[in-house]
Amino acid sequence: MTETVRSNEENKSRHRARLNGYNLCYKYNRLSPIKEKKQQVLLQKLLKNVGHNVRIKPPFYCDYGSNIEIGDNVDINYNCIILDDNQVVIKNNARIAPNVSIFTVYHPLDPTARKNTVILSKPVVIEENAWIGGGAVILPGVTIGKNAVVGAGAVVTHDVPNNTVVAGNPARILKEVKID
Repeated sequence: MTETVRSNEENKSRHRARLNGYNLCYKYNRLSPIKEKKQQVLLQKLLKNVGHNVRIKPPFYCDYGSNIEIGDNVDINYNCIILDDNQVVIKNNARIAPNVSIFTVYHPLDPTARKNTVILSKPVVIEENAWIGGGAVILPGVTIGKNAVVGAGAVVTHDVPNNTVVAGNPARILKEVKID
């Protein structure tokens, strides 16, 4: 996982891109639910890549959108927040429940660096067929493995192996997913 460090000056230069993301989210969140074609057009403008049969229920919030790639057959439920200062990849057949937060950005522990608004970020990957439970929080640099399940309310601070169920704060492996 590649960590990105952005200085205060770099953040100012990215302000226009963030405003574009905010504006497209604003438009998306105000569309009637029966305007599915318009929703898809806005998602194509907002996100780096949107696969086939993707459903994102508004409200949906992100910073840029241009750092988010979504595969085929992905469902993202109400009130998802993705702080995408770095790459976020959500692969095919993933399911994301309501009120999930995905963060790529964080701040230094050092108070001087934090005061000078240095921003750090690491990418997040959600592999194929993963299921993220309601209210879960996915922290920077985490990969959620293939077929993994993240329990509701979990705070995921480390990678989740393929075919496992995690829950808790911090999330811990509870069991393996049995595949038929």
